[in-house]
Amino acid sequence: MNDSKDPCSACPLADRRDFLREAAGLAIGVLLGLGLSPARAAALPIRHGTGRRMPGGDDCAYPIPAGDGATIDKKHQVILVRFHDVAYAFALSCPHQNTALRWLPSAGRFQCPKHKSQYQPDGTFITGRATRNMDRLPIRSDGKQLYVDADHVFESDKDAAGWAAAKVPL
Repeated sequence: MNDSKDPCSACPLADRRDFLREAAGLAIGVLLGLGLSPARAAALPIRHGTGRRMPGGDDCAYPIPAGDGATIDKKHQVILVRFHDVAYAFALSCPHQNTALRWLPSAGRFQCPKHKSQYQPDGTFITGRATRNMDRLPIRSDGKQLYVDADHVFESDKDAAGWAAAKVPL
């Protein structure tokens, strides 16, 4: 029996270094369990660009990215992501309160600066005040370009099948 009055003295992680080592190991385990290597997710480069609005339609055309990364198109309010050889298009704003999302390279995720909702690179909700995944936009490819309909949105809680299908294998 421990006679110390400190309630933490019997804890196996009472030492701060042990706690930090265990916490880091847990975080890496979670990323690997989600299929994200910490190095690969954190290395996702961010670019800024603008899609070309197609004549007579709602689609914006984007070049197919050569590798994993994201393109932020502020003009059309689109985030175009290539991640693990799949292309996704997202609404730029957080589904919670429409604040523009940001990429946090050190954490390997998107995050809302307002209420800290967090999302994986494929738009899947991790934690925070939001109640659903990032909103996906319809996306298709002709093998040369990606076409995104920035005027229509798939909300994962209202159209799970549409949300899940809104991607293009590359």
